[in-house]
Amino acid sequence: MERLLTLEQQLNQLGIPVRTDVPLAPYTTFHIGGPASLLIEPTDERELIAAVRAVRESGVFSLMLGRGSNVLLPDEGIMGAVIRTASVKALCVQGTSIIASCGDTLHDIACAAQEAGLTGVAFAYGIPGTLGGALFMNAGAYGGQMADIVSMVRVYDTEQDRFITLDSEQMDFSYRHSALQAHPEWLVLGATLCLSHGNSVAIKSQMREFMQRRRDKQPLEFPSAGSTFKRPEGAFAGQLIEQSGLKGCRIGGAMVSTKHAGFIVNAGGATARDVLALIEHVRSVVKRDHGIELESEVQILTSHMAK
Repeated sequence: MERLLTLEQQLNQLGIPVRTDVPLAPYTTFHIGGPASLLIEPTDERELIAAVRAVRESGVFSLMLGRGSNVLLPDEGIMGAVIRTASVKALCVQGTSIIASCGDTLHDIACAAQEAGLTGVAFAYGIPGTLGGALFMNAGAYGGQMADIVSMVRVYDTEQDRFITLDSEQMDFSYRHSALQAHPEWLVLGATLCLSHGNSVAIKSQMREFMQRRRDKQPLEFPSAGSTFKRPEGAFAGQLIEQSGLKGCRIGGAMVSTKHAGFIVNAGGATARDVLALIEHVRSVVKRDHGIELESEVQILTSHMAK
């Protein structure tokens, strides 16, 4: 408690926005998560780095959070500091490149590209996350992925207090994977995306088509963290789950979507425990019926990790 108080005082002295005992559910698309001892919300890259340095020096447990679109946070909350990067934005177009910061949303990036007549990032329109999270998991949809357009990523090494520049090869992209996952000490600051000249009207039409496909096929009317499971080799998670008769299956407030079985949604008052229990039930049944082990796509932070 003393370290938290000292950290709060230090952040206030630095002029970095910080609040205490803040419920995290409103900051996740699942609408699930208990309170954070400290919620730190830097407004630019300078404040972000200063906040990370202060937290590291304090020895307080910390967690990075963007828009909370692909995470499940614990009901007990985070006994420590949550650094939210959603306000760290600096999006600009330079020729056929887009330079963006970790907190810029994929929605804004796709719209900026369309307005500039640049093609290659329309797939990201409608993905409710930030650039930082998208790079971490190599986000993708409709035949496109971040690996296709990333040329350079700027990273801050929190352990060695140094800045690193990574090219696409060094990012080691693969399906829902990047080198960032093997380096929790690396904090994404921003990236350069290389696109191509295209027709602005045609790009806008494509974006609208993708968004309509999302509305038609995905349970956007319920809070969720997007697709719950990674696509297993040679199959589709949603189909396997549906074939096992699990559509509509509920544990507490968590439910397998009746619209798309690949989504577990918050049907009302769901807790992290409900979601975790349903994930394990679905995995068990699919393993029994199809011999396939489903892997969670959602980043899960359990209570024992948050102590």
